[in-house]
Amino acid sequence: MTEPTILHAVFTARPGLGDRVAGLLADFAAVVRAEEGNVVFDASRLVEDPDRFFVYEVYRDAAAFQAHLASPAGVPFNAALQELIVEPSSQLTFLRRI
Repeated sequence: MTEPTILHAVFTARPGLGDRVAGLLADFAAVVRAEEGNVVFDASRLVEDPDRFFVYEVYRDAAAFQAHLASPAGVPFNAALQELIVEPSSQLTFLRRI
């Protein structure tokens, strides 16, 4: 059985831009959830710091994740996100199911 690709991403909105990041992320989430190989795309804001975002993603397998990375929506999303967040890009952590 092929293992799913599982990861989480975290990033911080620049001061005053949290709602813009949330809107951008909500729109992107709808696109990603429609991808054939996506299993979960769950985007959240931290309660204690609403400028911090946490995204949990699961893809059917490595090929589905690569298809996600190559999707036409990803490039403009990441370019727009980069302008709105403190970090140079979202910080990814890959996980393995136990």
